[in-house]
Amino acid sequence: MRLEHRFVKFIPKDLESGVIYISIRFRTAIHLCACGCGNKTVTPLSPAGWKLIFDGKTISLDPSIGNWNFPCRSHYWIEGNRIHRAEEWSDEKVQKMRRVERKEAHFKKKENFYRRIRKLLRISNTR
Repeated sequence: MRLEHRFVKFIPKDLESGVIYISIRFRTAIHLCACGCGNKTVTPLSPAGWKLIFDGKTISLDPSIGNWNFPCRSHYWIEGNRIHRAEEWSDEKVQKMRRVERKEAHFKKKENFYRRIRKLLRISNTR
């Protein structure tokens, strides 16, 4: 399945099927689930969330999108404006990945905190 990307200031209330809306201002991409169930899939763009890749013509999101809280439980990649289906995950695998993601996000926040402190110390040492 092919997606059209649209860079927007604000996400529209009604989403079109086959369109991914990207708000750089709000660091968010949103689209209707690729399975066709009609659920809105929100992907926050951040170091701890999804990474948007724009090559000037197409967009890709990394990592994959797993809609584990939707009844459809769809799992897919968006790469080069195309949907690529991925394997289904068991509940056990989903829970394990969520634990890993929480741990990574925790350490990333801690790392960013210490990086800011080191930067402040360098600034104050140069005065």
